[in-house]
Amino acid sequence: MKTGIHPTYYDEARVICGCGHSYVTGGTKAELRIEICSKCHPFFTGEQRIVDTEGRVERLMRRFNLQ
Repeated sequence: MKTGIHPTYYDEARVICGCGHSYVTGGTKAELRIEICSKCHPFFTGEQRIVDTEGRVERLMRRFNLQ
């Protein structure tokens, strides 16, 4: 293996989620900021959240008479 080409490995890299949850893991950066983690992801929490900023869901519901 060549020397000097590998990134520095941090044994205690801190991962911080947008929801506020944080944990420690290994990585090539000392601090990682992520948007979603297992504490707030709908697959792991069992909640169904629809992120809709343009009213697409409501428009679809009206269009096909769903509800």
